[in-house]
Amino acid sequence: MQTRLVPLGDHRALLYIAGQISREGNTLLTGRCPDEVSVEEAARRARVCAVNVLAQIEGAVGLDSVEQLAQLTGFVLSTAEFGDQPKVLNGASEFLVDVLGEAGKHTRAALGTNALPFSVTVEIAAVAVVRTR
Repeated sequence: MQTRLVPLGDHRALLYIAGQISREGNTLLTGRCPDEVSVEEAARRARVCAVNVLAQIEGAVGLDSVEQLAQLTGFVLSTAEFGDQPKVLNGASEFLVDVLGEAGKHTRAALGTNALPFSVTVEIAAVAVVRTR
């Protein structure tokens, strides 16, 4: 299951979107930042994750139902010395605001990690407030 809808009442719900990895079609976008993948390329991969988040929202309730994207949690496969995870996640955050406007503004955690599924560069989970009517 990629999403879970939790009713809030008053025709609204929280939509939890499971971690979306940096994947374009069947191609996994792998590699550690910054020694194997540049910050700029990692930011592009974060944007790919954001596209996948939007696809999950569209499939669950439709993008028109988004009242507010509440939170993103982003993980970047990183070297121990790397500290620019927020710059990588900007690729996703800026794209989501471009697509959703004010509804795309969110809080965010940008975390570095030494391992991600399939060695992908970025994984992003999200929470959105959506209208159910």
